[in-house]
Amino acid sequence: MKKLTILMFCIATLGLASCKKDTIVQDIPNRTIITYINPSNWTADSDGITLYSIINIADVLDEATFEQDGILVYISRGDNNTYEQIPNVYNLDSYSYLVDKQSKTLEIDLQRSDRSSYPLTPTTRTRVKIVLVRSQQ
Repeated sequence: MKKLTILMFCIATLGLASCKKDTIVQDIPNRTIITYINPSNWTADSDGITLYSIINIADVLDEATFEQDGILVYISRGDNNTYEQIPNVYNLDSYSYLVDKQSKTLEIDLQRSDRSSYPLTPTTRTRVKIVLVRSQQ
């Protein structure tokens, strides 16, 4: 009986040891785009409270990117080697962004957080960093 039990144990051990599960994770790289908004690129909206600038992202925005991936936006006000993630409020200036799937653009909006008037148009260029975080779907 002991020999039969040991034999069955050995067979089971060999059977379980031969099964190997490999998990393959594909490395999906994120993508970073750096662009600039010059002071002349800010436009006043007809609502009386919003300045906006349009950035064309047609070369990186496709259906899969729009539907599945994360789109993060950072700005460097005054192009001063610091980044702040949008949405952000600084000194009553509120920055937000909108990704338009139809026109394949990224719109950055600048408003006064108290919505009293137009914010002052930036006098220096603004560096914008767009990070596309790829999904593993």
